[in-house]
Amino acid sequence: MKSMTSPWLDFFRGASTDSAGRSLHEILAWSDAELEAVHDYIQWLFPLPERSMFNASAPILTPADRAAVRADATIQANIRAAFQRMLRFYGLTPDTAHLPKPWVCAADHNHLRLTRILRSLRLLGFPEESQTLYDGISQYNSVIPERTSQFWRNAMTQD
Repeated sequence: MKSMTSPWLDFFRGASTDSAGRSLHEILAWSDAELEAVHDYIQWLFPLPERSMFNASAPILTPADRAAVRADATIQANIRAAFQRMLRFYGLTPDTAHLPKPWVCAADHNHLRLTRILRSLRLLGFPEESQTLYDGISQYNSVIPERTSQFWRNAMTQD
């Protein structure tokens, strides 16, 4: 049986680049400052079934992509690596918990990124990772606007 392919699957297999010519491993090696400053990679790391309003060249997660993830250990490992990198970026790992969290405020573009990551992980078959992220960010609900917290809750159930 021939393995399924798409630009996003090839990117996550390490066989190609995103629409800007960057490899997955290149992006995962970026500094936190680069992750904060660049805005068109998150849709490649964590795709959704809808077209991105912010990145017209971003992949759209298809049912075939989702099925391919379940059958490909390399893609699964790379999704986990992307998830771990973003946990470090957001200061949600034991070794980064002491760092400042500029996204913990009333309004920040990272709130949208976090919503995307929560939902994408679930759709890709990583409910435990999605829950880990949700638990990590929910501890800041007293600072985060209720509307954002509601988006995060919705992302945990929305298909």
